[in-house]
Amino acid sequence: MAARLARLRIVLTVFFALDGFVFAGWVVRIPDIKDQTGASPSALGLALLGVSAGGVATMVLTGGLIRRYGAHAVTVGTAALLCAGVLLPPLTRSALALGLVLLVFGAAFGSINVAMNSAAVDLVAAMRRPVLPSFHAAFSLGGMLGAGLGALVAGHLSPTRHLLLLALLGLGVTAFAGRALLAIPAPQPPPAPAAPAAADAVAAPGAAGPAAELPAGRVRVLVAVLGLVALCTAYGEGAMADWSALHLKESLDAGPGLAAAGYSVFALAMTAGRLSGTALLLRLGQHRALVAGGATACAGMLLGSFSPYVWGALAGFALTGLGLANIFPIAIGRAGELAGPHGVAAASTLGYGGMLLGPPAIGFLAEWFSLRAALSTVALLAGASAVIAYAMQAVQRAGRPRRS
Repeated sequence: MAARLARLRIVLTVFFALDGFVFAGWVVRIPDIKDQTGASPSALGLALLGVSAGGVATMVLTGGLIRRYGAHAVTVGTAALLCAGVLLPPLTRSALALGLVLLVFGAAFGSINVAMNSAAVDLVAAMRRPVLPSFHAAFSLGGMLGAGLGALVAGHLSPTRHLLLLALLGLGVTAFAGRALLAIPAPQPPPAPAAPAAADAVAAPGAAGPAAELPAGRVRVLVAVLGLVALCTAYGEGAMADWSALHLKESLDAGPGLAAAGYSVFALAMTAGRLSGTALLLRLGQHRALVAGGATACAGMLLGSFSPYVWGALAGFALTGLGLANIFPIAIGRAGELAGPHGVAAASTLGYGGMLLGPPAIGFLAEWFSLRAALSTVALLAGASAVIAYAMQAVQRAGRPRRS
């Protein structure tokens, strides 16, 4: 049993890394594709809306597919679609066409994230150890590698050739890892222990304790609040992915390679934060980790937005990555603890609504005010996530039945 769970953890880690690698490869070529399509900042923002719109629109459908075919099969299928879909953006010549093809890419991106997180929550339940941040660390590591590769080839390969290479690599990994994933059945959680969990403990799904004692109505409210926390931070992740390179290039006159490296710095910091996420959760607990992460990201993004120097912006991006690193996986994982796969799907849908909101909001604010001012909204929402997490802890404690 333990060996099978270990193999499943490795294979799921590969898919999380592949997701980040492919997505970052597309992200670092956004400035080139913007020039290719001749899009204004607001038009580019609306086109980028396609990624989030496609993802959010298919998340509920993905939940149904998971119930019918299983999270493992859906993960493999959507990974193949994601790798094929990354070929489409460099073939466009207008903002409208870009937005339409990004619907397809976004549908695959959103679906694979729901499927992978559902499979990971099942594994966490079986292992009874809060390892979900390690999967998101793999996503960030894949993003760092994808962005680093993009920075290296930006001056040598066209976006079409670069993303074709990315697609071929991704499909090869999907074929290899997909066979292994489909051969491993989804794990079943062990029986719940009789002892109740502590007030701010990192409870496992199905455990007896605070999560199990909450009324169904309060569980739905908490899942919605966790989705709101995820939304605030997904807004920041999406903004960094879509606009960090443009901020360095247009606001601070950075060259193409240095501009592309901005997202690499952010992804590296997120990777480091998520690799230490399990230890952080065991030490601080979920709610305090959420509050600390939101406050750190708020301070980092203020520095990244308003620093007049490239090094200052890069330092701010790194601090933002450290702060945001564990907020999304904690929120999604906690939703899974409270309501199972339905909680994962609901919180993920709300969370990726942040990416739905982010691209057009940043684009329009950049056109009306400045890109610096637009990116400062990331700091505002990161701070809001810290406040929401603090308030959520008080609500959850108030709703827990007293013991005689």
